[in-house]
Amino acid sequence: MQPLIEFCVSNLANGSQKALEILQKDPNLDIMEYGCLSYCGKCADTFFALVNGEVVTGETPEQLVDNIYRFLEENAMF
Repeated sequence: MQPLIEFCVSNLANGSQKALEILQKDPNLDIMEYGCLSYCGKCADTFFALVNGEVVTGETPEQLVDNIYRFLEENAMF
């Protein structure tokens, strides 16, 4: 089972698209896009993604990617 990274389309439009593009290059991740993840407050304030169901944020798309990988290291699935 691979880690699941979920993005909100509105957040992608606000700038997290770059993070998505970086993460899509990693064959060890499952990436999903949704119309809305119901985190509108987070979506309006910062770049974010759900990583295995947990919110991970970043001030820039690059920081979001770094924080996602850090989260995965600290919260290994197995």
